[in-house]
Amino acid sequence: MGGTVSVDEGVHVVVVGGGFGGIAAGNQLKSYKIPFTLIDVKDAFHHNPGALRASVESGFAKKTFIPFKETFGENFKQGRVIDIELEEQAVVLESGEVVHFSHLILGTGSSGPFPGKFDEPVTMETAIQMYEDLVEKIRAAPRIVVVGGGSAGVEMAAEVITDYPAKEVTLVHSKIPLADDQLLPSVRQGLKEILLGKGVQLQLGQKVTNLRDLILNETQPDMRILTDKGLEITADLVICCTGIKVNSSAYSRAFHNQLAENGALLVNEHLQISGMENVYAIGDCADIKEPKMAYHAGLHAAVAVENIVRSLSKKSLKIYKPGSLSMLLSMGRDNGIGQLYGYHVGKFVVVQAKSKDLLVWKSWKEMGQTAPS
Repeated sequence: MGGTVSVDEGVHVVVVGGGFGGIAAGNQLKSYKIPFTLIDVKDAFHHNPGALRASVESGFAKKTFIPFKETFGENFKQGRVIDIELEEQAVVLESGEVVHFSHLILGTGSSGPFPGKFDEPVTMETAIQMYEDLVEKIRAAPRIVVVGGGSAGVEMAAEVITDYPAKEVTLVHSKIPLADDQLLPSVRQGLKEILLGKGVQLQLGQKVTNLRDLILNETQPDMRILTDKGLEITADLVICCTGIKVNSSAYSRAFHNQLAENGALLVNEHLQISGMENVYAIGDCADIKEPKMAYHAGLHAAVAVENIVRSLSKKSLKIYKPGSLSMLLSMGRDNGIGQLYGYHVGKFVVVQAKSKDLLVWKSWKEMGQTAPS
């Protein structure tokens, strides 16, 4: 991040979405002293890599929500963006308020089921309490089924079995290999061995057929989970870790010709939306061939902000190039596996780098605030 930039009076960057990409963009714009407004539907940033730990460890949830106002002050506006007017260069909020921009950064992220994602526009205190309530429900349930064996599902199953080794924990996944398909085969096999070693029962290559009929995240004795292979599992609590979707509602009308099939925005090598010089997409809502990760959203934000700075100075723009996959999977606070720059890394590295506290300290530091003890 550099020093101040000479900007014209009409320069005002609007950042839509306060996820990892949004706060990174906001902090960099602040460091350059470029006028900006960060808009998010919630009143606090959610460090969602810690969401699964917050589901099993009482007191952890309060470490995963960080108020926007204390970091961004008057540069933060709480509200839901429902449309973008390109000719007027303005975003329209659900309240009817209109916020004008010279440059726009879209970082609307993705949504998914609680507890892995938290998308509800409730206060930080209410959100924390929802996780504390889930802690009690998990504590009370002898048999727990986790649906979905992507990165969130394997981490969720590992968190539960680590804190409650006596519980019957079953992971149901529609594919045979676990987690992201860009991971090395040795990493995916390692995940399987860690889960089995901890006592998780794996039901792979099976899809739950009655998921819509099940009550999720609530303790209810003797629920029947059915799969397409004829398997029936009885559980007292079901946690869903599938169905992540790109949040496209804010921009789908304005950019209907620049949407990928999944609702993400088509971008060029500078992260500009196709055909637009002053609108950028970062994080999950950018159609880039790489896993959707907080780390990548931060990299995107750095490129987008630098390109806004370069465009103001009439300099050539920076190119974003996806690198070798780096992904660390926390398997409870005492284990983990992953890969860095395409190479397999094991337990010691992942525990030290991520599993102990799931990097919550990093977000508090980036937000310039002190984490609660």
